[in-house]
Amino acid sequence: MKTTVNGIDTYYEIHGKLGAPWLAFSHSLACSVRMWDAQIEAFKDRFRILAYDTRGHGKSAAPAGPYTLEAMADDLRALVSHLDIQRLHFVGLSMGGMIGQTFAIKYPGVFSSLALADTTSRYPAEAAPLWQERIRTAETKGMEPLVQPTLERWFTAPFREKNADTVRKIATAISTTPVAGYAGCCAAIPRINVTARLKEIKCPVLVICGEQDPGTPPAMAREIHENTPGSKLVLIPQAAHLSNLEQPAAFNRALEGFLPKS
Repeated sequence: MKTTVNGIDTYYEIHGKLGAPWLAFSHSLACSVRMWDAQIEAFKDRFRILAYDTRGHGKSAAPAGPYTLEAMADDLRALVSHLDIQRLHFVGLSMGGMIGQTFAIKYPGVFSSLALADTTSRYPAEAAPLWQERIRTAETKGMEPLVQPTLERWFTAPFREKNADTVRKIATAISTTPVAGYAGCCAAIPRINVTARLKEIKCPVLVICGEQDPGTPPAMAREIHENTPGSKLVLIPQAAHLSNLEQPAAFNRALEGFLPKS
């Protein structure tokens, strides 16, 4: 389905059990709702599920950037309001986790719980040139040169060797991400700086991280955990950045142990 929220033509899907608690999934940079298919299947019998394409991605509109995480949190707030959702559980990976943190701080009381996977609450200043280089590459050469190095960060080598179909699907997601959307989000991501405000988040928080994630490594997950009172930390062995795809059973177990039973 599509609707215009916060001025953005936004694609979203609703799955699962009528009348059940809402559970939303927010994807990584250069992905789409499709990265959550295994989680939708696992949780659709217990929850009413909202999965959506972030601005600049998938089937949502890709306006010229730069974007901000605050604007992307506003997009989600507008979508939730449009759907008349009062409260929801939220799962965000990487950029999705950054949107989740920003939303939880800006709109307290909307999230019933918050799961933050393979993400960070801040980047060091020296990371900024890396993101600027990715923007330059996309704008001058297109997305194709970014595909292979991204796959190498997102999945461990053994997984890439043995799971060609999954890797191929993510390669297609990266290569077909609109340049404007990728560049717009790459401008927003390195600006995250909410570590000192994590204590303001009052809902239950779960932090998940692949043990071999090179982009948002376990040290970043620990920093979120240590600065969010009462939070829980789960590290997933044999997983890099897209831990929900590389180790779906372990990822789903972590969510299963965190989300309410009914």
